[in-house]
Amino acid sequence: MKNTLKYTFLSAMFLGVVACDVDNTLPEITDPVNTIQLESGSADFSKYISVGASFTAGFTDGALFKAGQEYSFPNTLAKKFAMVGGAEFNQPLMNDNIGGMVSGGATALDPRFYFNALTGKPTRLTSTPTTVVGVPATNAPNFMNYGIPGAKSFHFVAPGYGSAAGLATVPATANPYFVRMSPAQSTLIAEVASKQPTFFTLSEVGGNDVLDYAVAGGASGSVTPTVLFDQAFGAIINTLAPTADKKGVVANIPYITSLPHFTTVPYKPLDPTNPSFGPQIPTLNNVFGAINGVFTAIGVPERSIVFSTTAASAVVIKDESLDNKTPQIIGALMASPTFPAFVAGFGLPTDPLTLQKVAGLLGSYYGQARQATADDLLVLPSSGVIGTVNQNSVNFLLGQGLPPTLAGMFSAEGVSLPLENKWVLTKTEVAEIKTATDAYNTTIKAAADAKGLAFVDFKAILEQASTTGLVFDEFNMSTSLVTGGLVSLDGIHLTSRGYALMANKMLEAIDATYGSNFTKGKDGLAKAKDYPTNFSPTLQ
Repeated sequence: MKNTLKYTFLSAMFLGVVACDVDNTLPEITDPVNTIQLESGSADFSKYISVGASFTAGFTDGALFKAGQEYSFPNTLAKKFAMVGGAEFNQPLMNDNIGGMVSGGATALDPRFYFNALTGKPTRLTSTPTTVVGVPATNAPNFMNYGIPGAKSFHFVAPGYGSAAGLATVPATANPYFVRMSPAQSTLIAEVASKQPTFFTLSEVGGNDVLDYAVAGGASGSVTPTVLFDQAFGAIINTLAPTADKKGVVANIPYITSLPHFTTVPYKPLDPTNPSFGPQIPTLNNVFGAINGVFTAIGVPERSIVFSTTAASAVVIKDESLDNKTPQIIGALMASPTFPAFVAGFGLPTDPLTLQKVAGLLGSYYGQARQATADDLLVLPSSGVIGTVNQNSVNFLLGQGLPPTLAGMFSAEGVSLPLENKWVLTKTEVAEIKTATDAYNTTIKAAADAKGLAFVDFKAILEQASTTGLVFDEFNMSTSLVTGGLVSLDGIHLTSRGYALMANKMLEAIDATYGSNFTKGKDGLAKAKDYPTNFSPTLQ
């Protein structure tokens, strides 16, 4: 390698989510007007309470805001229940349609996303939220929707979860959304019980028990142990349905890794036709050729890194589940008779100290490196990182004595610099999430059956949406980001139309269990066209 080598930074490889003019509508079917009057069956909807987390709250597009809350599935259900004796349904409405919250004049929780037609990707509103952390909701009290964004299973039984004082602790022991509700009881589930509901929905409990870990790429947080989940869920369900005459609907949780937050960014995003990447492939393959020789020599040839000149290539990642081969890489390089020439090709001296330093750098960078496979999932924010130059890496390498050109060359995210764990869910981490989800769902289904409650298999519904799609009136809905209509711009939570579909699935379960007729009665189901899939940035 000659010392006249020039390297172009790979800073133009953002994987934007492009908005396509996709028509997901189906031919409209005209049916005779249904005139059957609605009946409640054996259910009593006079005091309906919804219990859950962000889905129950109506969280969409990365935030909780008034319009999203008004289209929440509990609010949709309450409107149908009102037709058969249900009472007014009061929700802890946010102060605006910006979403997020402020604390001390600074934004503490981010505003919502909107679709930016100019860039073709979801973008956060830049407006400052008007909802203040710790300040009670203006429409208090007598709330009926206890969907608390961020709540994990054990938070439902945690004392002080709604105490404003708990917001100031490190880490916080309270939830700002629950604090807004000014609870009178010590725990969330006790507050719900104090409302003495005649009917309830219990949904997505367990989702946040794996979600924090998943969105962090497994780099932080943890999956709630099954034994802890079982204890918490048992306390929740026994409080809501202490006796056989209590009625409600329970929904399980999907594999969150099937949501577009984890499926949108391909594991092979490196396009050789990209002018910021393609011309660099020969140089990259030359550099990695030396590393690949070491991988083979130390017995891990499967970690070899090769970029194709004719097809898309996988990103390079750091897999912390792999044995760290840093010492072996350093030893093999220092023992190689060709290593001094390799180092000289970068224009560096070949004295023993420099050779040791370069070997150490290569060992530390690639000791747990490999290219991603189809079993790895890249989180949605990684699309804005892949191919960019990591300035922290540049500064570190400059501090080690490398010239700026080389420092930049070895700092291209996902190319020469392995992506950090926070950007990738590896096969091992995906399996951990799936195992926990299956265990949680076994507990949820068993509890629902034991109590004789209606049950919605939300996991199966999302699986169908991610494979064949779901027909909702005149629309064919899928989990594709932006164009699918089911999942909102954050890639995790549903759109308002998605929540309407969820409400209908619950109404179907209620009919099957309690003898009501929402699926057959007049206006008993939500209509897809009445619920939006996106909100204008001007709605604030």
